Amino acid sequence: MAASYDFKTDADLASRAAEGFVSLYYETFDKRRRQLTKLYMDTATLVWNGNPISGQEALIEFFEMLPSSEFQVTTFDCQPVHEQATQGQKTVLVVTHGSVKFEGNKPHYFNQNFLLTLHTYPSNRLWKIASDCFRFQDWAS
Repeated sequence: MAASYDFKTDADLASRAAEGFVSLYYETFDKRRRQLTKLYMDTATLVWNGNPISGQEALIEFFEMLPSSEFQVTTFDCQPVHEQATQGQKTVLVVTHGSVKFEGNKPHYFNQNFLLTLHTYPSNRLWKIASDCFRFQDWAS
């Protein structure tokens, strides 16, 4: 019974983390892009349509070169990652789907996967992005 209780606790934590994170991430992406890298760990990697970008400086450069955006998330899901797989680090997998329109471009469907890890500081606890994989999902014409 203890194992199922722990899973339920972790699943509830993952759900709360994902709900807050999804709103914060896409609002920040669209309206306060310069603040976006604060959501990433210093060692985080973003894979954007197959192209890896690692480290804060590279992320800042990448996000600044993108045109302004309007994201619409239509659905998201999440699940806790078992602590045996993450050396005891609380980790959540978040998967989002939706559409995005970058200024000057047609709208695209997208799929994005995040691994979030919980970081505890003296005054608060924050979920930070350890890994991010973004991919356009448009149908071939």
